[in-house]
Amino acid sequence: MDKTYLSYNNIISNLGFSTAKNAENVLNKISGVAKHTHKSLPFEYMAAIVDRNTLRKKFEELANPNEYTKLEQMIICSVQDVISQAKLNIDKYTGLLIATTKGNIDVLYGDTNFDKSKAYLPKLGKTIQRFFNFSNTPIILSNACVSGVLALAIADRLIKDKQYKNVIVTGGDLASAFVLSGFNAFQAMSDEICRPFSKNRKGINIGDAAASVLVTNASDMLSPDAVELIGAASCNDANHISGPSRTGEGLYQSITEAMNKANINAGQIDYISAHGTATLYNDEMEAIALNRSGLQEIPVNSLKAYYGHTLGTAGLVETIIGMQSLMRNMLFTSLGFDEPGVSQPLNIIENPIETPLRIFLKTASGFGGCNTAAVFRKVSV
Repeated sequence: MDKTYLSYNNIISNLGFSTAKNAENVLNKISGVAKHTHKSLPFEYMAAIVDRNTLRKKFEELANPNEYTKLEQMIICSVQDVISQAKLNIDKYTGLLIATTKGNIDVLYGDTNFDKSKAYLPKLGKTIQRFFNFSNTPIILSNACVSGVLALAIADRLIKDKQYKNVIVTGGDLASAFVLSGFNAFQAMSDEICRPFSKNRKGINIGDAAASVLVTNASDMLSPDAVELIGAASCNDANHISGPSRTGEGLYQSITEAMNKANINAGQIDYISAHGTATLYNDEMEAIALNRSGLQEIPVNSLKAYYGHTLGTAGLVETIIGMQSLMRNMLFTSLGFDEPGVSQPLNIIENPIETPLRIFLKTASGFGGCNTAAVFRKVSV
């Protein structure tokens, strides 16, 4: 079967507007999370927010920022960087997948002067399609917090089914008043930088981010940090609308099936990029699933203390940082971790470690019981 690669990529966050800048800040253990207020909310919150003025200056190089929402500007800047790096010709064999949970939901809160119809996800898709003149209708992936990783798996499937040769997988979400008020109602938000898998974890932080990656079957279009997607799987644990399975069943099955498709065993995985939201129940569930999969000794981190939880974009951001880990042969610190706080043992990365790396596993879980896992292998370019 033909191989599918993840190639040129970009991250837009408050840690930088390029993958390289983001990776350097992660390597140096710099968090983008800080205290913020919002005119529509009666409480302070910890979040990683992309500065509007900095973004506006960047976007002015491409178009009039007054005509595009903050999220649209972030996604367009991200996609443009990937297209420029890859020197990609967008033709009928080029697809567009967009991963997001809430899209332009902020327009409903009077935060902008844009028409409220922009809150509809297809409107976001059409805006990105028209900006870059994609001939193919974009596919919107909105499956809670697995959206980013799931979009990569679907791009792989579309390419192997010969529907496309290249797919731009992009995504974006904002720390909007809608999202913040929802998680606050769950009493799931931390009043400090989050601490995934730690005993004293208090909950999540939310973050703004956009990210994009070229998924391709062309071995002559590979970036220095390119990886091959060798196995992916998704499974719903059908447990609860907002609570994960207590046995980790859905994530366990996703991991097991992804490894089976990749034709590898647990001992061949060099690194795990976990979902690690720093909520009591998610981290416990994930620890159980990783142990059931025989992965308790594999180095693992969560990137949520750097970016906050970037929702539908999280899987893309964290996969791209995983690509950087493999390229640099560097395990990045799981920021915020101090004392183990889950019932099952995990090998949490507490400081940067330089070591040979070849294969990594990305996991994601979300509301509604969704779980996705994907396995990536380094490509020597």
